[in-house]
Amino acid sequence: MKIDFAPLDLPVHRRLQTAAVLQWVFSFLCLAPTCIILFFYLLFTRFWLISVLYSVWWFFDYDTPSQGGRRMHFMCGSRLWKYMRDYFPIKLVKTADLDPRHNYVMGFHPHGVLVAGAFTNFCTYATGFRRLFPGLTSYLLMLPLWFRAPFFRDYIMCAGLIPSDKVSASYPLSKRGGGNAIVIAVGGAPEALDAHPGTYNVLLAKKKGFIKMAMEHGAHLVPVFSFGENEVFDQVGNPKGTWLRWTQEHLQSIMGISLPLFHARGIFQYSFGLMPYRKPIHTIVGRPIRVERNEKPTAEELDALHQVYMDELSKLFDKHKGNYGVDKDTHLHFV
Repeated sequence: MKIDFAPLDLPVHRRLQTAAVLQWVFSFLCLAPTCIILFFYLLFTRFWLISVLYSVWWFFDYDTPSQGGRRMHFMCGSRLWKYMRDYFPIKLVKTADLDPRHNYVMGFHPHGVLVAGAFTNFCTYATGFRRLFPGLTSYLLMLPLWFRAPFFRDYIMCAGLIPSDKVSASYPLSKRGGGNAIVIAVGGAPEALDAHPGTYNVLLAKKKGFIKMAMEHGAHLVPVFSFGENEVFDQVGNPKGTWLRWTQEHLQSIMGISLPLFHARGIFQYSFGLMPYRKPIHTIVGRPIRVERNEKPTAEELDALHQVYMDELSKLFDKHKGNYGVDKDTHLHFV
């Protein structure tokens, strides 16, 4: 295979963009196990006190992730994320105002392989979320598993990430006065297995937990579609019914995380590697769906609102798809 190397005379800002995305990919894939190994390694060195003191801190700080986390504004506003934004580039598009007197449940679609759009738009200030939606604070939900990794849990909380369990997700929505928006990649880890370029499969047909949560708290629903999310990585073919897909789904049911076999480009060459392609991502925030507080919705009420949400997501996709290179005859496929 011929390797297509990057030119040596690339400008500095392009190198910085690549470095920013490299640290993000490393953090997503490797930082958690690295932190776990480091934690136990230190116990058997002369620096054992670090792990012991951290364990004490962890004991007293255990509930912080489920109580809104611990966002660090200097980290969210770091110039590092602007370089990451410009690598693809990533853009956040507003279609309607969101009244900060209310709380919101924002459904993010599709999950993609590494949810690059969701992280950049809702965990950093690089794409202007605070400017576009003044008075709102966003909280991106992440698998609770990652908050059990020492050191790593503190790092991801700095970016406004919170666990995706019901207690943690409900905490921002229970605050009176509004101004909070939880962002849920509704398809979750299973949807990552369908994140192939050119596909528009959305795992939503049976996903109603976030709808029920919105009803219980009277939080308005906001559909969000991220064009280009599935384009930044290639993935080994894994159609349903194949041994690879069966293995991936079996491991996902055991571990809670999916293992898509993805690839794209490298750091210094464009032929292979785990760095995403430089392809644009446009994240479109739809108009809010008004939700009245209903602590015990019936199945019929839940189904009705779920259908309204799917209809609004379809309309959002159809209205904007032509602007981002999607064929006019292409429609969302709800799985």
